Formats: sequence, C-alpha cells, structure tokens
Amino acid sequence: MAKTAVVSARPEVQRFAQELRAWRTRRGLSQLDLALRTGTTQRHLSFMEQGRSSPGRTMVVRLAESLELGLRERNALLLTAGYAHPYPESELHGPVLRPVRDAVTSILAGHEPYPAMVVRPDGEVVAWNSSVDVLLDGADPALTTPPFNGYRLALHPMGMAPRIRNLPEWGQHVLGALRVATRRTPSEGLDRLVAELEAYVPPPTPGAEHLGFAVPLRLACPEGELTLITTLTSFATAVDVTLAELRLEAFLPADDESATILRTRAAGREPSASWADRA
Repeated sequence: MAKTAVVSARPEVQRFAQELRAWRTRRGLSQLDLALRTGTTQRHLSFMEQGRSSPGRTMVVRLAESLELGLRERNALLLTAGYAHPYPESELHGPVLRPVRDAVTSILAGHEPYPAMVVRPDGEVVAWNSSVDVLLDGADPALTTPPFNGYRLALHPMGMAPRIRNLPEWGQHVLGALRVATRRTPSEGLDRLVAELEAYVPPPTPGAEHLGFAVPLRLACPEGELTLITTLTSFATAVDVTLAELRLEAFLPADDESATILRTRAAGREPSASWADRA
C-alpha cells in the first residue's frame, strides 16, 4: 500500500492561521462573514485558517482591513505571514512628527478656555493645554508628574475622585469604554489598569430614572461645580502607528455656569500647550 506523504505547513503559515482565527473570533465573525467582507471564498478562508493555504501580501492587507485592525495590529499580522510591515512607528518627539505636534499644539491652545489633552491608548497623557489645571487641582503630585496616566488621575482616590460628584456613574462610563477597548484590541497592560481602576470606583445605585452611564462629568472646583461633556478625536487617516494611536480628549461646558467658571479661570492667561518629553 502506498504511503501518502504529509507536508507540514511552514511555521509562519501556522502562526498566521492562528492569528487569523483569533482575530475573526474576537470580532464575532463567521468564516462566511469575513470571506464576504474580504472578497474571497469561505473555502479559501478556511484553508488559510487551517494553514493549508499561504496568503499573499494583498490578501493579508485585505483581511486586516476587513477585521478593522489598527495599524499596529496590521503590522503584526503581516509579520506573522512573513511580510515586512508597511506602517512606520515614529518617535513622538522626533522630526518626522514635528508638523503634527505643531498642529496639535495649535488645536490645544485654540480649545482654551476649556481643558483638552492628548492621550495614548493606555491613558498616558502626552500633551495638554493650560486649562487642564482645573482637573489637576488638589491631586497628589505623583499622579500629575509627566508623563501621567489620565485614567488613573481621574479615578484614583488621591486624584480627581474626591471632587467628582457623580463618581459611581462617571467612573462606570470610563471603565465601560476601557473594557470595550480591551475586548477590541487585547492588551495585558490595559487589563491590569482596568483591574486597578475597578477597585477605585464605588458601585452605582441606579434609580428609576437611570439612563445608563454615558453621563457628563460633575466636578467640584473652588469656584463652584463644573458640568463637563467630553469629545474624542482620532487621527483617522494617519499612516504612522504612533499618530494613529493618539486621541485628543476635549472637555466642553454643559451649562452657562461651567462656561463662566472656565472663562474666568483663564482670564489674563495666554493660551498654551505643553508636551511631556520622555526622551
């Protein structure tokens, strides 16, 4: 009886197969769903997930786009398939991103008299305007020494937490967004941060009129109580990993009293922005 030779897939093909299955499962997609998104057949996708088919570079890029991966994750998927990564990761304070830093500095200063900051995915604050001082008031210097973590500053008992009038609700809003981020793009560091922050936030006691945890921030300050809403801006068309991962978080007054307090605090102060240089 003739024996059939079994040829094992190359290591990179097996690594790619494992990563592809993991990302598809994480996104909650069936093989047919992903195949349709990518413009291929379910049979071809099945072969790739079994390590029986070696994908071309274009196919890997199409799969990464269909899975809505960030640039860092797209690079990693290409590398597991044996291809060089196409997206650079520049030093934030280096010459390549200087035009972007200049533009962001202008945006931060232009948002005065309202607080605004630029954060990395893990919450590290890399830039801020002078109105952020209303968030830093009374916080332990260890939590506000650059580079500091904005999420930890917000929820730590030695940070903003004692001044947040609706800490249970607003804290759950912050934690909910972080949990979504960790499910979408797993990160051990972010998982540890979420576990730490969960210990700081008291359990909410929603009443009959509870509408969820997407609530404004109610923050006490010497001049009164601020009610702030937040906006998040991403650099959606960036092709540099560092830039693509940054988020601009801007606070806006939700009522006239809050706007007046912030304008009064900023009176006579020149609009400015600062960067935390880790070099």
